[in-house]
Amino acid sequence: MAAAGSSPSIVEYFGGEDGYRCGYCKNESGNLSHGMWAHSMTVQDYQDLIDRGWRRSGKYVYKPIMNQTCCPQYTIRCQALRFQSSKSHKKVLKKMLKFISKGDVSKVASEEEPMDSHIEDVVTCDFAYKSESHVSQSELTPLSVDHPERVENEDKDTGETKEVNEQKVESGSPQICADKDTPVPGEPSHSAKTVHAPPKPGKGADLSKPPCRKAKDIRKERKLQKLLQNQMCTLEGSQLQGGDQVFLLQNSKSKTNQPKTIEDFVFVSLPDDARHKLEVRVVRSSPPSSQFKATLQESYQVYKRYQMVIHKDPPDKPTINQFTRFLCDSPLEAENAPNGPECGYGSFHQQYWLDGKIIAVGVIDILPYCVSSVYLYYDPDYSFLSLGVYSALREIAFTRQLHEKAPDLCFYYMGFYIHSCPKMRYKGQYRPSDLLCPETYVWTPIEQCLPLLEDAKYCRLNQDVKAVDEGRIKELGRVRVLHKRTVMPYSVYKKRRKGPSDEASVQQYASLVGQTCSERMLLFRS
Repeated sequence: MAAAGSSPSIVEYFGGEDGYRCGYCKNESGNLSHGMWAHSMTVQDYQDLIDRGWRRSGKYVYKPIMNQTCCPQYTIRCQALRFQSSKSHKKVLKKMLKFISKGDVSKVASEEEPMDSHIEDVVTCDFAYKSESHVSQSELTPLSVDHPERVENEDKDTGETKEVNEQKVESGSPQICADKDTPVPGEPSHSAKTVHAPPKPGKGADLSKPPCRKAKDIRKERKLQKLLQNQMCTLEGSQLQGGDQVFLLQNSKSKTNQPKTIEDFVFVSLPDDARHKLEVRVVRSSPPSSQFKATLQESYQVYKRYQMVIHKDPPDKPTINQFTRFLCDSPLEAENAPNGPECGYGSFHQQYWLDGKIIAVGVIDILPYCVSSVYLYYDPDYSFLSLGVYSALREIAFTRQLHEKAPDLCFYYMGFYIHSCPKMRYKGQYRPSDLLCPETYVWTPIEQCLPLLEDAKYCRLNQDVKAVDEGRIKELGRVRVLHKRTVMPYSVYKKRRKGPSDEASVQQYASLVGQTCSERMLLFRS
């Protein structure tokens, strides 16, 4: 779904690095992963990579070596459209509502949250700094394209190709786009098609009955304006279309004997004398929007306090440079599509403003099929509001909201599920959810996975013994390479390369990213 004319992803592959300290079991060198530096990346490529077990920290993209790492990390996604809040989730939503409307914090401070943050995958981002790229920008600007059929002519002539000075890169290469009807090769389980969408506006009510307006409803409607002021979700500083919020209210009205939805708690009319005002703003972090730049310092101060109080960092450790590289920098290109969300695709910060100050920030990526949660940090003074759980529920509601404009976008990715680490099992409570099989890259309902994970830390989740990785590499020669500012298939590069063969490294890279991504992304070779 990469936008027409968008530049290709450019990556530098580092292979399986030495083991790092594990933030979960504290093993000093047991955390093993493959990694690459993404100089730039399309949202479709990143979507396809996370559907093969990859994940990003800043511009560093890594994939745990599942059968070797001390704490195997399984990619987990929640089916946002079918999500049902649990009792404990509703408790958190009610707690926030009570606090905003009445300022009530009673019986709250003593309650312990199972996890201070709903996303704690990247406990340390040191590995990202160790593996940072030092390639200059000029080396990453493709000037020409070499096609396989030109190789024979090269051999006959001087062995050199004339470089054409053009900015475009191989436009003739197959671009596999995920449009609504065409399944993407190597994307075995797009259950987007099987998920039942919520009713469209106007279809939710019983149309056989005449509309009736009670005084109570009229009062509710008047309070709608109050709602839009007090608890709106703002995109880049401007209010969402009123219709979106009205729809969310209509969609969230509980029918008789139906459990309340997140929207029933979040988009609720507040009393005129509400003690607090909560506003959620979504600002683009990469490239940084003016709103993002204007709030960077305040956001950083929240992160610094969070790291010091929650993670016991020394006062000098979370520098603004580390903060920017870890949580603001992103390889994802900003993209807009006619059938995409109004805010576009890419990397964003979802800021929670309470009475005019930032109390929490959810770092998220908006991708073609999902909202992917990267990290959450918050002001420790507000720990009593269980902001880890609250923000996860808000992000699920946000995913459902985006789905109205972008029908393919219907999943909420929570990062990694780590069954061997008990404090990380809470992610499995957001149901229905699926785990990604580390061998076939097929999504498997978590209920089927839990008995297997009780028996072994690492296991193939897909129980179909005949199933294979459908997106596996089949033709190494078709891997796209960027060498000396020229785009070429690996078959051409291999003949031109001087020195020892790098085929084993390229083979490993291609097997991990899959055939589709390997033919679309550019693998930088010096």
